[in-house]
Amino acid sequence: MALDEAILEAVTHQTQSPTLRLYAWSPYCLSLGHAQPIEDVNLNTLSTCGWDLVRRPTGGRAILHADELTYSVCAPLNNAHVQGGVIESYRMIADALLNALEKIGIQADSKPKDQQQKHRSEDPVCFQFPSDYEITFAGKKIIGSAQARRSGALLQHGSIPLFGDISRIISCLKFETPANEERAKVNLLSKAATIKDVAGQRVSWKEVALAMIEAFEERFLIDLVQHAVSDEELSRAKQLAADKYNHSDWTYRI
Repeated sequence: MALDEAILEAVTHQTQSPTLRLYAWSPYCLSLGHAQPIEDVNLNTLSTCGWDLVRRPTGGRAILHADELTYSVCAPLNNAHVQGGVIESYRMIADALLNALEKIGIQADSKPKDQQQKHRSEDPVCFQFPSDYEITFAGKKIIGSAQARRSGALLQHGSIPLFGDISRIISCLKFETPANEERAKVNLLSKAATIKDVAGQRVSWKEVALAMIEAFEERFLIDLVQHAVSDEELSRAKQLAADKYNHSDWTYRI
């Protein structure tokens, strides 16, 4: 999260080009949305499992970053590929995500969420319900994304679960009764899926990453240039990690 924010700052200051970053997590980590209360989290389970905890700079609800590919996009708001409001930029990035899924054999869908779902945002699990222009397959959410804007630039990052038990997150969250917890697990499994679930076979992180690169190039008519994190970005990320993302004043602030 600190590196995503460091890249966003560099893009904002025009010391870095618009950036697509692809990464994974070790160890697994539960991330909370920017305004999500810490009371949603079962800290005992996290400790027992050896999973980390972080608060994202973007909104949305909790995600367990486990066997997944995570993407982030940082770009100035005047960039032609993300121009417009939040929903419009979501739609344009969703087009690239759909293209990437097509390349690994998945014909997914992206559309505005229906009005019946708009009041369900209090649920603590991000993958429980799709937001506008998030990616679904046969009605099940397979990519969860969130966006933040500041100083003329945007950061959008998202989770693409590749395989594994997507309902593991339920044990990391608090519910009033065991029955409520079980209902949440059943509901999540009916509303979300991994790439393996929908593809019928395991697709590697590298395969999905290559599909993402090709898809963004095709969708936006650009040539992506692979490069390492700059020394300035890495230094700033370390500072942000120490002062913010690893600090209880940020993680436990709500």
